[in-house]
Amino acid sequence: MTDAWVALEPGCDPGERLGALRRAYDTFASAGRIERPVRPVVADSWRRSARARVSPEGHARVELADDDLGTYRDSHPLARAMPVVRELTGAYARDGEHLVAVCDVRGRLLWVEGDAASRRRAERMNFVPGARWAESSVGTNAPGTALALDRPVQVFAAEHFLRPAHPWTCAAAPLHDPRTGRLLGAVDITGGDGLAHPHSLAFVQAVARAAESHLALCAPPPSADAPVASLHALGRDEALLVLRGARVRLSRRHSEILVLLARRPEGLTGEKLLYELYEDASVTPVTLRAELSRLRRLLGPDLLHSRPYRLTAPVDADFAAVARRLGSGAVAAAMGAYAGPLLPGSRAPAVVRLRRRLEDELRAAVVARADPGLLTDWAYSPWGEDDLVAWQALASVAPVRQRPVVHARVRELDAELGNGATPATGPQRRRR
Repeated sequence: MTDAWVALEPGCDPGERLGALRRAYDTFASAGRIERPVRPVVADSWRRSARARVSPEGHARVELADDDLGTYRDSHPLARAMPVVRELTGAYARDGEHLVAVCDVRGRLLWVEGDAASRRRAERMNFVPGARWAESSVGTNAPGTALALDRPVQVFAAEHFLRPAHPWTCAAAPLHDPRTGRLLGAVDITGGDGLAHPHSLAFVQAVARAAESHLALCAPPPSADAPVASLHALGRDEALLVLRGARVRLSRRHSEILVLLARRPEGLTGEKLLYELYEDASVTPVTLRAELSRLRRLLGPDLLHSRPYRLTAPVDADFAAVARRLGSGAVAAAMGAYAGPLLPGSRAPAVVRLRRRLEDELRAAVVARADPGLLTDWAYSPWGEDDLVAWQALASVAPVRQRPVVHARVRELDAELGNGATPATGPQRRRR
C-alpha cells in the first residue's frame, strides 16, 4: 500500500505490531538504522527529526500563551473555519475520547478540544494550545509531519519521534487558503489505538476539505481596487500566478519578468528590463520581446502593456507582503509569510539583488528580535541550516535543554569555516 497506509490494518494484532514498532524505534534511536515494520513516510520523518537534532525525550515548547494566544488565533484565517471543524468532529471526539486540534503553518496548536480526560493526559506532553508541534521541533507527529509534507499523515504509537507521545495515535491533514493555495495550518485528531484505522485518516481529510470549502464561501467579494492577481514566488523556482481564480504556473523567465514588473508598477523600459533580466550582455531586445509576447498571450492583453512594460492591474506578491510586514516591525508575521528565498534558482541580476536584500533584512530582524522560536524556525529551515550567525544568535537565547545541540551545530559550522569551507551565497555561513 502507499505511505497513507496506517499501522493497524483489519486483522492485524495490535500488540504484535506495537511491539515490532517499539523494537524498530529503539534500533533507530540507538543505531540510526531503519527496520521493518517502519513505513517509508515515517522512516523519512525520523531521519529529518534526527537531522534536526530533536531529542526523543524532549517535549513541545509553549510559544503562545494567554492574551497573545487569544489575539493571534482570533485574527488567524482558520478561526473562520472552526465552526465547521467543531460541527463535524465534536461528537466524534467526545464519543471516542479523542482530541481535535488545529494548528498554524508553524505547527503551533491554536485550538485543542475534545474529551476532558484526554486533554488532561495530553497536557503532560504539552499537547496544549500555544505549544509548537512542528516536526523540526518535536519530530514525527501527525500535524507537524502533515505540514512538512503538505499531505495527510497518520502516526501510530511508537512511530512518534518523542517517547512521551508513544501512547497516542493521530491523523492530520493540511489546510490551505482556497483562493491562493497557500498552506495555512493543519487539522488533527489525536487519541488512542482506536484511531489506528484507515477511516480515521479519511475522516480528517474530509474535515479539511469541508473547512477549506467553508473558507471559500466566507471570502469577501473583491473590491474594485483589490488586486486581480496574486504572485507566489518565494521558495519556488517557477512562480505561481493566481489570476481571476485560475492558477497559472509560470516558466522561470516569465516568473522573473512578473516579479520585476510587480515590484515596479510604474513600468520598465525594454532596455532597463533587458539589463535587469539577463547576465549575458549579448542577449538582444528581440529575445526579450519574444518572451514578453508569449507572456502576454498567457496573461491576456489587458494585464500586460508596453511602452513602458507594465502591469495594468494590482498584483499582490508574496515577497512584497513580507517586505511590508518587516517595514511595520511585524517580524513574526513576516517570518510566517516567508516560504523561502525569492526564485532561488534565478540568476537574473535584479532578482538576485532583491532576493538577497529581502533575505538579509528578514534575517537581521529575526536575529535582532532574539526570539528563540523565530531563531529556531530560521536555523532549522533549508535556507538557514548553514547560517552561522543565526545559529550563534540562537545559542545565546535557546532553552537550556536545547543548548547542547545548538552549541554543537555552532562548533560544526565554525570548524567548516575555519577549515576553509566555501561560504554559501547570500547570508549563509557568514561570521559575526
